[in-house]
Amino acid sequence: MAGAWYNPGVTTLPPLELLFLGVLAGAFVATFSLSPLAAQLGRRWGLVDRPGGRRRHRGEIPRTGGIALYAGFVLTVLATLALPREALGAPDPKETTRLAGLLAGSTVAFAAGLVDDRRELSWRGQILAQLACAAVAIASLIFIERVNNPFTDAQIVFPDAVVWALTTFWFLGAMNTVNWLDGLDGLAAGVTAILCAVLVVHMLWRVEPAQVSVALLPLALLGATLGFLPWNFYPARLFMGSSGSFFLGFAVAALGIIGGARVATVLLVLGLPIVDVAWLIWRRWRRGVSPGQGGRDHLHFRLLDRGFSQRQIVLGYYVFCAAFGALALGIGPRIYKAVALAVLVLLVLAVLAWAERGQRDDAP
Repeated sequence: MAGAWYNPGVTTLPPLELLFLGVLAGAFVATFSLSPLAAQLGRRWGLVDRPGGRRRHRGEIPRTGGIALYAGFVLTVLATLALPREALGAPDPKETTRLAGLLAGSTVAFAAGLVDDRRELSWRGQILAQLACAAVAIASLIFIERVNNPFTDAQIVFPDAVVWALTTFWFLGAMNTVNWLDGLDGLAAGVTAILCAVLVVHMLWRVEPAQVSVALLPLALLGATLGFLPWNFYPARLFMGSSGSFFLGFAVAALGIIGGARVATVLLVLGLPIVDVAWLIWRRWRRGVSPGQGGRDHLHFRLLDRGFSQRQIVLGYYVFCAAFGALALGIGPRIYKAVALAVLVLLVLAVLAWAERGQRDDAP
C-alpha cells in the first residue's frame, strides 16, 4: 500500500480517510440534491427530449442534468481548497495552475454543451468548442509531454508541436467518446464513475508516494456521477445532455493527465466506447456519411435492436469497463498493458462485427 496515512491494523478511520469519505459524500449529496432543480430548469427552458429517432423513452425528459453534474463537482472541488495543504502531502508546484485549468476548461465545456443543448450546434461547432477546451488545458500545463515506451521502459519526450497535437487529439477523443456514449440511461455516467474509481485507487495505492491531494479530484467526480445516477439510471428522469457529456469528457481527459499521464489506464477503462467511436467514424466515412451525423449505429443501439434490454446493455458495459480497469490496476510491466490493450481492441471489434451482422447501417 502506498502512502503512510493508511494502516490496515487500525480499526478506526484516520482523519484522511474521513476526509476522503467527506469529499465523496459531499459531491454525491450536492449533485443528487441539485438534480431536481436542474430538471425544473430544463422544463422551464424547454430543454427536454421527446420520444423519436434514437430516443425511445416515454414522455418528455429534461436534458439539463449536466447542470447538477458540473455544479456538484465544482462546488466540491472548491470546498477542498479550504483543507490544510500540509495534511494532503507535498503538492506539485504546478498543481494550482492545473487545478485552475481543470475548473476553467470544465466551465468552457459545460457552457458549450449547454449552448449545444439549446441551439444544436453543427459537428463543426462542437469541434471548435472542444478545440477551445483543449487550448485552455494546454495553457494550464495540462498536456501529454512524455510517455513510457512499453518495450524498453524508456521515456519518450515529445517536441512542443507533437505535445500540442497529441493533447488536442486526446481531449477531442475523450469528449466525443463520452458524448457518443450517452445514448442509454445511466451509460455515460456509470462508465465515468468506474473510470474515476480506478483513477482514485491508482493514485492512492499504485504509486509511491500516494497522490493524496490529486486524488481528491477524481473522487469528487466519482461522487458527482454517483449522485446523478439515481436520476439517470433506467428509467431515467433526467438526461445529462451535451452540457453533461462535454463536461465529463473534458474532466476525465484532464484527470488522466493531471494524475501523472495515466493514459494507458484511461484507454483500458474506456476501451470499449473508444473502439466503438473509431469503428463508427471509419464505417461512416466508407459510406460517405458525415462522422458527426446522429444514428442508431452505435454499439449500444445495435445491442438494443438485437433484443437486449437497456439494463442488460448498461450493466454489461459496466462489467466490461470495470474488468479492464481492474486489469489496469493489477498489471505491472507496461508491455503487459500494451498486450491487454491489443486484446481489448480485438474483443470489441469481434463484438462490433457480430452486432452489425444482418443490421442496416442507415437506421435513423
